[in-house]
Amino acid sequence: MFVSPAYAQAAAGGGSMGALEQFLPLILIFVVFYFLLIRPQQKKMKQHKEMLGQLRRGDRVVTAGGIIGTVNKMLNDAEVSVEIAEGVRVRVLRTTITEVLSKTEPVAGAKDETAEPEKADK
Repeated sequence: MFVSPAYAQAAAGGGSMGALEQFLPLILIFVVFYFLLIRPQQKKMKQHKEMLGQLRRGDRVVTAGGIIGTVNKMLNDAEVSVEIAEGVRVRVLRTTITEVLSKTEPVAGAKDETAEPEKADK
Protein backbone atom coordinates (compact mmCIF):
# COMPACT_ATOMS: atom_id res chain seq x y z
CA MET A 1 0.00 0.00 0.00
CA PHE A 2 2.86 2.34 0.60
CA VAL A 3 4.48 1.58 -2.77
CA SER A 4 3.28 3.60 -5.77
CA PRO A 5 3.29 2.11 -9.27
CA ALA A 6 6.27 2.98 -11.54
CA TYR A 7 4.91 4.33 -14.81
CA ALA A 8 8.26 5.55 -16.19
CA GLN A 9 9.18 2.12 -17.52
CA ALA A 10 6.49 2.23 -20.20
CA ALA A 11 7.99 5.33 -21.95
CA ALA A 12 10.96 3.58 -23.63
CA GLY A 13 10.00 4.08 -27.33
CA GLY A 14 11.73 6.02 -30.19
CA GLY A 15 15.35 5.14 -29.38
CA SER A 16 16.69 5.24 -33.00
CA MET A 17 15.40 8.76 -33.68
CA GLY A 18 17.02 10.03 -30.49
CA ALA A 19 20.43 8.64 -31.54
CA LEU A 20 20.23 10.39 -34.92
CA GLU A 21 19.36 13.66 -33.24
CA GLN A 22 22.37 13.29 -30.95
CA PHE A 23 24.86 12.71 -33.80
CA LEU A 24 23.43 15.32 -36.18
CA PRO A 25 25.38 18.26 -34.64
CA LEU A 26 28.64 16.27 -34.83
CA ILE A 27 28.00 15.44 -38.48
CA LEU A 28 27.26 19.09 -39.28
CA ILE A 29 30.44 20.22 -37.52
CA PHE A 30 32.50 17.72 -39.54
CA VAL A 31 30.93 18.94 -42.81
CA VAL A 32 31.71 22.57 -41.93
CA PHE A 33 35.31 21.69 -40.99
CA TYR A 34 35.74 19.79 -44.26
CA PHE A 35 34.61 22.65 -46.48
CA LEU A 36 36.25 25.46 -44.49
CA LEU A 37 39.53 23.85 -43.37
CA ILE A 38 40.39 20.44 -44.82
CA ARG A 39 39.47 20.95 -48.49
CA PRO A 40 41.25 24.33 -48.95
CA GLN A 41 44.36 22.97 -47.22
CA GLN A 42 44.45 19.93 -49.53
CA LYS A 43 44.06 22.24 -52.55
CA LYS A 44 46.91 24.45 -51.34
CA MET A 45 49.17 21.42 -50.76
CA LYS A 46 48.42 20.15 -54.26
CA GLN A 47 49.34 23.54 -55.79
CA HIS A 48 52.59 23.66 -53.77
CA LYS A 49 53.56 20.15 -54.87
CA GLU A 50 52.84 21.07 -58.50
CA MET A 51 54.93 24.26 -58.16
CA LEU A 52 57.86 22.25 -56.79
CA GLY A 53 57.52 19.75 -59.62
CA GLN A 54 57.83 22.53 -62.22
CA LEU A 55 60.87 24.08 -60.53
CA ARG A 56 63.89 24.42 -62.82
CA ARG A 57 67.27 26.06 -63.09
CA GLY A 58 67.15 29.86 -63.24
CA ASP A 59 63.91 30.33 -61.29
CA ARG A 60 63.93 33.03 -58.60
CA VAL A 61 62.57 31.52 -55.39
CA VAL A 62 61.83 32.36 -51.76
CA THR A 63 62.65 29.82 -49.05
CA ALA A 64 60.72 29.29 -45.83
CA GLY A 65 63.42 31.27 -44.02
CA GLY A 66 62.81 34.28 -46.25
CA ILE A 67 65.97 33.91 -48.34
CA ILE A 68 65.56 35.00 -51.95
CA GLY A 69 67.79 33.35 -54.52
CA THR A 70 68.08 31.76 -57.92
CA VAL A 71 67.95 28.01 -58.47
CA ASN A 72 71.40 27.01 -59.63
CA LYS A 73 71.20 23.24 -59.78
CA MET A 74 68.82 20.41 -58.98
CA LEU A 75 70.91 18.12 -56.79
CA ASN A 76 68.34 15.32 -56.33
CA ASP A 77 64.64 14.86 -55.64
CA ALA A 78 64.92 16.42 -52.19
CA GLU A 79 67.66 19.09 -52.52
CA VAL A 80 68.25 22.17 -54.65
CA SER A 81 71.28 24.41 -54.92
CA VAL A 82 70.23 28.07 -54.63
CA GLU A 83 72.54 31.01 -55.35
CA ILE A 84 71.73 33.78 -52.88
CA ALA A 85 74.57 36.14 -53.88
CA GLU A 86 77.24 36.12 -56.55
CA GLY A 87 79.33 33.03 -55.88
CA VAL A 88 77.40 32.11 -52.72
CA ARG A 89 75.43 28.89 -53.11
CA VAL A 90 73.45 27.08 -50.44
CA ARG A 91 71.76 23.70 -50.47
CA VAL A 92 68.12 23.82 -49.44
CA LEU A 93 65.42 21.21 -49.21
CA ARG A 94 63.00 21.44 -52.10
CA THR A 95 60.05 21.42 -49.70
CA THR A 96 61.28 24.61 -47.98
CA ILE A 97 60.78 26.63 -51.16
CA THR A 98 57.55 28.50 -50.52
CA GLU A 99 57.19 30.67 -53.61
CA VAL A 100 58.55 31.09 -57.12
CA LEU A 101 58.98 34.80 -57.86
CA SER A 102 59.88 34.51 -61.53
CA LYS A 103 60.03 31.60 -63.92
CA THR A 104 62.61 31.20 -66.64
CA GLU A 105 61.64 30.55 -70.21
CA PRO A 106 62.06 27.01 -71.54
CA VAL A 107 65.14 26.30 -73.60
CA ALA A 108 64.60 27.34 -77.24
CA GLY A 109 66.45 24.26 -78.56
CA ALA A 110 63.73 21.94 -77.30
CA LYS A 111 61.11 23.67 -79.46
CA ASP A 112 63.30 23.56 -82.58
CA GLU A 113 63.58 19.78 -82.36
CA THR A 114 59.81 19.34 -82.38
CA ALA A 115 59.29 21.69 -85.33
CA GLU A 116 58.73 20.10 -88.73
CA PRO A 117 61.81 20.09 -90.96
CA GLU A 118 61.57 22.04 -94.21
CA LYS A 119 60.58 19.93 -97.17
CA ALA A 120 63.26 19.53 -99.80
CA ASP A 121 62.39 20.25 -103.44
CA LYS A 122 62.28 17.22 -105.68
